[in-house]
Amino acid sequence: MKLQQIALIEDNEAWVQSLRWNEQGLLPVIIQDAETKAVLMMAYMNRESLELSLERGETVFWSRSRKELWHKGATSGNTQRIVELAVDCDRDTLLIQVNPNGPACHTGTYTCFDEEERTDSGKDEQGVFKQEAPNKQLKVQVQPVVADAVDEESESVHVLEQLARTIVERERERPEGAYTTYLFNQGLDKILKKIGEEAAEVIIAAKNNDAKELTSEVCDLMFHLLVLLQERKVSFNTVLSEISHRHAKPRRDTYSELGKVKE
Repeated sequence: MKLQQIALIEDNEAWVQSLRWNEQGLLPVIIQDAETKAVLMMAYMNRESLELSLERGETVFWSRSRKELWHKGATSGNTQRIVELAVDCDRDTLLIQVNPNGPACHTGTYTCFDEEERTDSGKDEQGVFKQEAPNKQLKVQVQPVVADAVDEESESVHVLEQLARTIVERERERPEGAYTTYLFNQGLDKILKKIGEEAAEVIIAAKNNDAKELTSEVCDLMFHLLVLLQERKVSFNTVLSEISHRHAKPRRDTYSELGKVKE
């Protein structure tokens, strides 16, 4: 059954034009499972792909590497039926909740994220990905997504998570001319060499007592470490979980009952 074109937006074209497209005419889009609330993937849309998504009721993206429209599941059958759509408070990012008709990731997993878990939470008891009822109509709610206030530390972690997701996307799409594409194409040895170089530059900056230089070099080192994690298929969330686990353990500098420092 062909879904009805979005009815809650009186003028689709005007609404699409009101969004804050980047200099390439693109908008980042976060895809979330409407039932499990798991984040499935992140992609980009241009005006045409968004208009097609609204018309068809299924996600259509813009492939930056192939420079063409990409109807998710057109060949694999792993389509994503749109359930709900929201735009963030800056009107430069979309959140689209979908009913997936199969895995979101090109590797065949339910989600592109949390690679360690490889969750099957999107499957039913028979191991088949959940599908919406054939006659279920498209429901779209266009409203700003206003985030709760977060402290500076949480925001910093969020920035790193965004960077990690971008690196995952770079490896998948391999856009021509991108430095991250160059690193992945060169392979593990090149990435490790860069980490060694950046670590040495961090040491030099620290010895020079140059705060600005140290900050810059640490940023470079962290970027290359995230590239290494992706190349080795270790998710950033796994590292954060390990840090949290270690932080929860008793500190090594606490005193024992005898008043001595624990070794």
